[in-house]
Amino acid sequence: MNSKAVYPGSFDPITNGHIDVIKRSLKIVDKVIIAVSSFQRKNFLFTLKERIEMIKETFKGDERIEVDSFDGLLVNYLKKKNLNLIVRGLRAISDFEYEFQMALTNRKLNKEIETIFIMPGEEYFFISSTLVKEIAKLKGQISCFVPSVVEKKLKEKFNY
Repeated sequence: MNSKAVYPGSFDPITNGHIDVIKRSLKIVDKVIIAVSSFQRKNFLFTLKERIEMIKETFKGDERIEVDSFDGLLVNYLKKKNLNLIVRGLRAISDFEYEFQMALTNRKLNKEIETIFIMPGEEYFFISSTLVKEIAKLKGQISCFVPSVVEKKLKEKFNY
């Protein structure tokens, strides 16, 4: 069996919550492609290149992880890769409505696509990239929320 899933997101930056979802995904599939969105819906702190580099460094040596980027619709990326499985992390009720809407929209655009939702461990349930960036900007302790490579890059971005 050589099953693959795509875990899409902006990962600005990747957090321990994202990492937990990826590790849990690998209990279900053989390989996870972390697909970093370049779509400028958000004002990113990190460039696409920086986000990809941090993710690659985080998973260095793990052949079950592939890091890629995409622009445009996720369904088009999946079609190009000949894949049909999306992994999404689901933290709270507030996430559910958006994720449910996206899963149904993707399915409408391509009926072959399936989305599986994975909840992170309770120690990561509240973590978001936005929260981590706010804490880092205010020079708070972030080592429990992100891998060391991300902590270093956040400190560089905020000059401390």
